[in-house]
Amino acid sequence: MPTLYYHHAAGLNHVTAPGHPERPDRLRAIEQGLSAEPFTSLVRVEAPEADLDVVALCHSNEYIDELRHISPKEGMIYLDGDTTMSPGTWEAALRATGGAVAAVDAVMKNKRTNAFVGTRPPGHHAETSRPMGFCFFDSAAIAARYAQRKYGIARACVVDFDVHHGNGSQEIFWSDPSVMYASTHQMPLFPGTGATQERGDQDTVVNAPLRPGNGSREFREAFDIAILPRLEAFAPELIVISAGFDAHWRDPLGSLELREEDFAWVTRKLMEIADKSAEGRIVSVLEGGYDLQGLRDSVAVHVAALMNN
Repeated sequence: MPTLYYHHAAGLNHVTAPGHPERPDRLRAIEQGLSAEPFTSLVRVEAPEADLDVVALCHSNEYIDELRHISPKEGMIYLDGDTTMSPGTWEAALRATGGAVAAVDAVMKNKRTNAFVGTRPPGHHAETSRPMGFCFFDSAAIAARYAQRKYGIARACVVDFDVHHGNGSQEIFWSDPSVMYASTHQMPLFPGTGATQERGDQDTVVNAPLRPGNGSREFREAFDIAILPRLEAFAPELIVISAGFDAHWRDPLGSLELREEDFAWVTRKLMEIADKSAEGRIVSVLEGGYDLQGLRDSVAVHVAALMNN
């Protein structure tokens, strides 16, 4: 199975304040991890910019226009206490989404192909009309909706194992019976959503919150009991992964205790379901992960699993 790796140097130009955890060094750490010998067969592709009409599949035109209008030509602006724009942010955000959309094109046209989109800024906190939590455009959600609109996918899913709940993805798909959103995340923690009883209007939202200090056992049980059976019954024709690695034990923004092998395990489990109903089609989109060593090592085992290594 050929695995594609979408990236772009524009992600380094999205500059955040000194000390901000969502920083350009994250991409450098990923590049370091994926430069090792096991990844020489990765197909490396530069992420294109997304068309604005594709971004509008999940975000309002008014929101997109406002973000473009306020994008600074110099310096930095704060959209909230955590989320900033620099002169390079707009292009970086468009390429993050464009990479996810291009990955959908690739996996839909080539059988048994999957992809990892290693771009920033992340996206799963961005709601229809609101940036939030370092996020501007919800690339994972847009990828799922794009696959439906362009390729006639009847059922898509977004599976999110970031330490933070993807409130944006949940909001976007809350009333949609054709997209399942499933998440493990620490609770309580930012953004405060993701309780078990949040199930969506069509019972297609599956939240499996974890407690601070939970580790491999609780994470794997959450998937085995709450998520994987629901996902298998839903029989998605495409799986999009919101691949956040901040549930790693080293990460400064969470209190879960996952190890690299947990990310490899969940990747293989999702691949098994994709093989059954989606012809192996998986698009994995980078979300969080803020300890550079933990991010580097976790991405490496995640991509190695996608490559069947």
